[in-house]
Amino acid sequence: MTSAFFFVFITSFCMLFICRKLAKAVGLVDKPNARKHHQGVIPLVGGVSIFLTLIVTSFLFPQLKVVSPLFISCATILVVTGVIDDRYDISFKARLIIQTIISLVMIGVGNKSLHSLGYLMGSDVIELSVASSVVITVLGIIGAINAFNMVDGIDGLLGGLASVTFGALGFVFLINGNTDLAIFCGLIVTAMMPYILLNMGFPLGRRFKVFMGDAGSIFIGFTVIWLLIEATQGPNVTPIRPVTALWMIAIPLMDMATIMVRRIRKGHSPFKPDREHLHHICQRLGMSNHMALFIICLMASIMAGVGIWADMTLVSESIMFISFLCIFAVYFFVISHIWRITTLVHRIFKGREPTRSEPSSSDGVTNL
Repeated sequence: MTSAFFFVFITSFCMLFICRKLAKAVGLVDKPNARKHHQGVIPLVGGVSIFLTLIVTSFLFPQLKVVSPLFISCATILVVTGVIDDRYDISFKARLIIQTIISLVMIGVGNKSLHSLGYLMGSDVIELSVASSVVITVLGIIGAINAFNMVDGIDGLLGGLASVTFGALGFVFLINGNTDLAIFCGLIVTAMMPYILLNMGFPLGRRFKVFMGDAGSIFIGFTVIWLLIEATQGPNVTPIRPVTALWMIAIPLMDMATIMVRRIRKGHSPFKPDREHLHHICQRLGMSNHMALFIICLMASIMAGVGIWADMTLVSESIMFISFLCIFAVYFFVISHIWRITTLVHRIFKGREPTRSEPSSSDGVTNL
């Protein structure tokens, strides 16, 4: 098993260097503009490298049973779509159509669906009808994919948040005896480590910097929701209850929901790109990219940890759900009134107001 993890780390590193050279040759790079404040053209190959590494590993280590043929097929289509989007910038409508089709394939071919929401409302389990299950599953898959796509805005953030989620999932799979899926989660985190290092400029500096790209964020989001369905919707005993899944992806989910509501209230499309995400707000509050990364990943870790603790100690699912909604309500209120709140705080403690100007530079890319 140790050899597999070592192989994944080395292969992922090699894939990054191979793919970044090819990316520059075919124009698969990200260029600075009014919304993207990084310096120079950056290859968009992080996700492709991670995906290819896992595919190679699945063939060379078949005993690990890390991926199924259906997962590979669906993920391949999504990654190819992401690469095309990274290169040619296809419309969000086309992406949504493809994501919907993939969701229906998961449901129809793989029987991967959200058919039970657990005991969210008390003593009675909420079992969904076939029609309701299809609708909620499709929305859940599309939501997870785009939630992780939207948080890819500063160096290390997508990799950090994904590592928190995969780490949490790996832990619950492991303690519940599902070694195969626990190993899979560990391999994904291992495959992401070289990307995170190069994305943040370690150890080779900014010259070898890479971005995840839409292909990567879509693949990460899809893999997360695939594993969450595996964890919560099994035929017999499941590793976690459905409500716990919300806690494992709390920050990406809350950030996506909040930003979409704010865009709609402004009369904009919920998919219109802007610089109003949590990490952008952290930057405008004066935090460095590294500090914002630490704070956001810490928040995600706390939420995931609380969710796992509540699940293991059998806290009522309705209490977990209500608690999550309360935290989301507080999050939404704070983000929606962040400048009033920070102005008040600065007046009380420092006698001055915070700046609302954009940061002079940013290495991240927000796709939506």
